[in-house]
Amino acid sequence: MNEHLHIVCPHCQSINRVPAAKLADRPNCGRCQQPLFTGEPIELTTATFSRHMERSDLPLLVDFWAPWCGPCKIMAPQFQQAARQLEPRIRLAKVNTEAEPHLAAQFGIRSIPTLALFQSGREIARQAGAMGAQDIVRWASAQVGR
Repeated sequence: MNEHLHIVCPHCQSINRVPAAKLADRPNCGRCQQPLFTGEPIELTTATFSRHMERSDLPLLVDFWAPWCGPCKIMAPQFQQAARQLEPRIRLAKVNTEAEPHLAAQFGIRSIPTLALFQSGREIARQAGAMGAQDIVRWASAQVGR
């Protein structure tokens, strides 16, 4: 299989062309040499969100959260654990709705935590409420597997 995927670097935001068969080999960014996958959710801002959503060939699972939200705090380590299981098939990211109210408004986030799954530049699924790591993995995998 000679398919290549475009992967946005979580460190320098450059777009990398990576053979699909090499995703599991822990590829590094061609520009900054940092790992393209760290097993950690990445923090997205208004400035970086659209690049990751529109320019990456990977599905993007976003946790919309806020620092004052109790269920968000409970779910944070679960989301982190899910990142270790879902990468490199799915990129996990977090958006702080307090710091990025424009993104929360743009996507109509009404309650937090809310998980939104994007693929090919559009939202394909959404789930509100705190979830455990295995539930996040199952839900996201089922959505992408469609």
